[in-house]
Amino acid sequence: MFKLFKKKSEVEKLQEKYKKLMKEAFELSKINRSDSDRIYAEADEIQKKIESLLQ
Repeated sequence: MFKLFKKKSEVEKLQEKYKKLMKEAFELSKINRSDSDRIYAEADEIQKKIESLLQ
């Protein structure tokens, strides 16, 4: 209940965005491979940002 009003950190926001993009890339991989690869590349960049923030 206390997390209800807690603001999300930058890492938490990026992790949610990464998870969303990975799900979208997976769904698109069944339909359009080139779009899936593009979205996967975006997710990879976000993952690199997350890793740099955690170090």
